[in-house]
Amino acid sequence: MISAAPLLAELFLSAAALVGLWALFRVISSRGAWDPLNRRFLFGIRVTMALFAARALATITDMALFSAVVIIAAAWIPLAVLILTEGLLRRHAPWLAKVYVLGGAALFTLWAVLPIAPEAVRVIALLMFQVGGLIICGALVLLRDRDSLSTSENRTVERLGLSLILLVPFAVVDFLTVKMGVPVRASPVAVLFLCWLGIGLGGTDARHRASVLGFGAVVVAAIAASGFVAVAWSMTWDEAMVAGTVIMAAMLAGSVLNEARHVRAERQSHSLMQNLAHAEGDALTFLRGLQRHPMVEGAAVIEAEALADLDAAVLADIFAQTPVLRRSDLRPEGLQRDYATHLFKRYDASHILWISADPLRLVAVSMPSVAASSATELELAAAQRMAALLAQKAP
Repeated sequence: MISAAPLLAELFLSAAALVGLWALFRVISSRGAWDPLNRRFLFGIRVTMALFAARALATITDMALFSAVVIIAAAWIPLAVLILTEGLLRRHAPWLAKVYVLGGAALFTLWAVLPIAPEAVRVIALLMFQVGGLIICGALVLLRDRDSLSTSENRTVERLGLSLILLVPFAVVDFLTVKMGVPVRASPVAVLFLCWLGIGLGGTDARHRASVLGFGAVVVAAIAASGFVAVAWSMTWDEAMVAGTVIMAAMLAGSVLNEARHVRAERQSHSLMQNLAHAEGDALTFLRGLQRHPMVEGAAVIEAEALADLDAAVLADIFAQTPVLRRSDLRPEGLQRDYATHLFKRYDASHILWISADPLRLVAVSMPSVAASSATELELAAAQRMAALLAQKAP
């Protein structure tokens, strides 16, 4: 089943697919490896990883053992997709569909080790089985009862269903590379796109559209780059296709890794919202936890003793209108401006938060203006509100 494409390109494409699948595997595992739906997803990822690992080893060694593993893994892909589809739809597939994918997986597993028929017959039969299995899963997605699923579940199903649209033609090309005169098996490109979508499943619609548009941009850039290389080095059509596919796979693999890194960074970051979600105890305990946040590390809790030289009534009037006071909120003139300016200079602060009047308590936060995004400003306001509510509940 090794195509006429250069061995190095075959090896590179398999390795690129493995990199993307590994990144997706880590992201899904971090969301709960034992979650029922995640277990189904991870099973499919493992089967696909086995396929590309065996394909890479078969390319290197040309051993019949690894070629057999490729056949077996390819035969199990429709089963893995059907299992995931059932989990996504929260419905059992029709029994005929189950018989089809289970029977096909068993038949081709046996066929991989026993010479039941010529190689050409096996390739065509496996192709028809794979395409049939993917079409069945696609039909289940299209004909699903949308009212039985939540908006989020419907969105997830549609996003993963989009990848099936790419997998079917790429699977056909993979099996018929020689017969169709295609110099390279390009299914890793579709798999990398699936990885890209899978990593961003929890994102918003805008982020999903950005992923799809990003994939289109990568395709266009790869075509442009391969066209330049083909013209500059006088490549043949086949050589240009190989170069373009390799370039596209490299760019997609890099994009998948970057997306996975971004997701991990979001999860590992110590968001102010985490302090809100786990807030317990009194206001002072909450504020001490807030001080450990990297963005506002070292925030100073200002007690009444440190404010004895200031009029509490003036302070209350300042923060009655702006509980989270920024330097840019300073009034043009007057006593209130003098008080606020004094506080900002004394504590070298960018924000002053009002916590309570009895006991009088403020928090001074020093945050670089370039790091003060709108999201962080909103989180500071929410943190101030939570601290004020905890202070009100204090006996």
